[in-house]
Amino acid sequence: MQKEVVVSGIRPTGFLHLGNYFGAMRNYVRMQNDYDCYFFVANWHSLTTHPDTSELKNAVHRVIAENIACGLDPEKVALYVQSDVPEIAELYLYLNMLAYKGELEKTATFKDKVRLQPENVNAGLLTYPVLMAADVIIQRAVKVPVGKDQEQHLEMARNFVDRFNHRYGDVLPLPYAFNYGSELIRIMSLDGNGKMSKSENQMATIYLADDDESIRKKIMKAKTDQGPAEPNSVKPDYIQNLFTLMEQVSSADTYAKFNADFNASSAGNCVIRYGDMKKQLAEDMAQFIRPIREKAADIQANKDQLHRLIAQGAEKARARASETLKMVRDAVGLNY
Repeated sequence: MQKEVVVSGIRPTGFLHLGNYFGAMRNYVRMQNDYDCYFFVANWHSLTTHPDTSELKNAVHRVIAENIACGLDPEKVALYVQSDVPEIAELYLYLNMLAYKGELEKTATFKDKVRLQPENVNAGLLTYPVLMAADVIIQRAVKVPVGKDQEQHLEMARNFVDRFNHRYGDVLPLPYAFNYGSELIRIMSLDGNGKMSKSENQMATIYLADDDESIRKKIMKAKTDQGPAEPNSVKPDYIQNLFTLMEQVSSADTYAKFNADFNASSAGNCVIRYGDMKKQLAEDMAQFIRPIREKAADIQANKDQLHRLIAQGAEKARARASETLKMVRDAVGLNY
């Protein structure tokens, strides 16, 4: 039986971190056995807000290497660079004819970017959702793993598919939002201010490329408090974040011990020792990230292998993309 197609991309801006891993990449590794997966590095998307390309090549290589180091198998999935699939750009052109200025200006991400970078409101920024739609539609994906901030873009992609099919015939499948398995894990910044970021709050974000000592320093500086006022209190979100991280990287016994200490604590009888908890978490986190960091570094150092894997991914992605583009051209009537 033919597997359903899944597409997802990540921009090569900043370093991948624990939020990326637990929120997306770990699920991608599980998806590769059950779905026909196309995962790409969105280097065209990065140009809309980062015009300086001096470090772009290294960033693309790092993202590819870290995805493989986290468990993606290039033999099972198409792991490719967006700009290596020119069919995306042609489909983007056709979809732009079905996108309207008013709806593009209303997207939340466009408004945010205009507010943050008023001097760089370029056409690529405005049509970002159209390019994102092309990324998905070119592989005729039916499932797209998205976070809350991307749901509006996916709904627009569905609108573009509807408009294309209404105008040219029933050619393209509708993509649907998709989250693999149970509820997604949200990893907060260690300072308690929002989620971990690839480019902001760097001392409160644990990156997959961090060395052991950096991990220890960051976790030991994580925000804590005086402890709960009464037994079995609800954990503040920044405390819950430490327990969430511990649940992911420490033994079940370790997590249970510190969780029990928290639940037994009250004002005047603080059983939980956050310093001890953070020391243990720091060691377990360093042990967890070390093999990912080392494997990614090895892959990046072997340029011949890296180039071969990137070319292999592009070949897989272009095979299906060219099929889609032929269907689109035939439907539009561009087959002279």
